[in-house]
Amino acid sequence: MGGAGTDGSFETLRVEERADRVVVTLYRPTARNAISGQMISELHAVCDLLERDPKLLLLTGHGGVFAGGADIAELLRRGRDEALQGINSRLFERVRRLPMPTVAAVDGWALGGGAELSYACDIRIAGPDAVFGNPEPGLGILAAAGASWRLPELVGESVAKQVLLAGRNLDAAAALATGLVMEVVPADELLDRAHAVLDRMARSSATALRLTKLVVDAPGAHPVADDLAQAVLFEGQDKRDRMTRFLEKRGLEKRGPEERGPEERAPEQRGLAMEPEKRDLAMEGEQA
Repeated sequence: MGGAGTDGSFETLRVEERADRVVVTLYRPTARNAISGQMISELHAVCDLLERDPKLLLLTGHGGVFAGGADIAELLRRGRDEALQGINSRLFERVRRLPMPTVAAVDGWALGGGAELSYACDIRIAGPDAVFGNPEPGLGILAAAGASWRLPELVGESVAKQVLLAGRNLDAAAALATGLVMEVVPADELLDRAHAVLDRMARSSATALRLTKLVVDAPGAHPVADDLAQAVLFEGQDKRDRMTRFLEKRGLEKRGPEERGPEERAPEQRGLAMEPEKRDLAMEGEQA
């Protein structure tokens, strides 16, 4: 993959591919996982993978830190031309537009570019030590990789201005209160909880998830977008299979044991309707 090593390895990421998801850990332990140009390149490689083979994405940081910001030494060397390239903003927007839902598991610092990367994910879950902030004006720049317009959409204009203008950091409790994160869980449960959220998504229709995300993210979405997406799903076999299973299960639950056919009853209920000798033989067969 482009941006990775020639053998497919990564230097600034740890990437685990599973059947239904990709788990990406930001990995620059000596720099608080600061987002460097190389990390940007490697994250583009991950996006290449997820665009070719859409899967859920779990994004987290190594060592109790999500990402302490962008690499300041690299930012110092960048000028007007690099700013116009949108090096960070183009990647974060690409993450935002990935076909399947994305979850950021955030503990420790998520500052500057690290915060903006988490804002680009669909859902954020926080550990108790999570801190979100955008201190860019203190460095003579602005949060130009999405925070200036994405954060107001997530937490409202007032709180966003407190962060972007007044330098307020949002700790885990404040992030939860403002709706920036879905929930706050103990640090040692953070990844398990994030995977549980992804497990729940994975049980849904992948096509329905993709189209729902497209409609939610579409600028100026209106009923026509809903209707078109629903039209595609209504014609799918997945929808018919899922609804048929739902109705069959509900119908079975509504009927009492005496109304169910022998094949629908639990083993012990089936046995009660048999003659004693046949019941004993049937139960022995099931136990075998």
